[in-house]
Amino acid sequence: MAPLPDGFSYAEWNATYNALSFGIAAMGSATIFFWLQLPNVTKSYRTALTITGIVTLIATYHYIRIFNSWSEAFTVASKDGGDYAVKLTGAPFNDGYRYVDWLLTVPLLLIELILVMKLPQAETVSLSWKLGLASALMVALGYPGEIQEDLAVRWFWWCLSMIPFCYVVFTLAVGLNEATSKQPSPAAASLASAARYLTVLSWCTYPFVYMVKSVGLSGPAATMYEQVGYSLADVLAKAVFGVLIWALASEKSAIEESGKLLPA
Repeated sequence: MAPLPDGFSYAEWNATYNALSFGIAAMGSATIFFWLQLPNVTKSYRTALTITGIVTLIATYHYIRIFNSWSEAFTVASKDGGDYAVKLTGAPFNDGYRYVDWLLTVPLLLIELILVMKLPQAETVSLSWKLGLASALMVALGYPGEIQEDLAVRWFWWCLSMIPFCYVVFTLAVGLNEATSKQPSPAAASLASAARYLTVLSWCTYPFVYMVKSVGLSGPAATMYEQVGYSLADVLAKAVFGVLIWALASEKSAIEESGKLLPA
């Protein structure tokens, strides 16, 4: 990663600090919630809910690492009761943890959605492979541009990563329409649709945050917007998305359980 720019104001440093702290809290509490809910869904949906908790657990770990790396990269002190001064320590800020996190969690996010929709086995396996590989390729292609200062190189890798990105988004927005319509109740169909479109919405945030340094912003402000933007998008794409996965699993479990209790 390129060295951090100098000249951070306390507000810029603090906004990033708080965004990373929020990410730890949101992902950690989501993990506990999802795994506590495992006994409350039927066996058919426990794998999906387990994966949901694994996603947020992985994110919690990486957010702790990013938070610690951010804290170690600066000293923040007030001299003689004046304003807080933010200075670089010279320690590296390793934002590569984000891409390690995404490489692991993004394919799992898509797989958990496919599993909770309970598609035919052949379709489940096929979609899991296609979307999982496409999303991993998207992340892998985005990283070389993220660590570049040269705008032409950043745009090149951005364009390459958008190819698998568009495939995944199209599949979520259009390709799963039929599967959504076949959910066992209007509430389940609505939740499945909401999960799909939340994924599309949150994912569309990432390319715009990625472009922050390519549209004239630079220095501390660009770094702050990037870190805060990625953190908020991650919470939406993982913790909030996971709540929808749990709600869908819970709704379908209730339907299946009520069906079993009906007299023969």
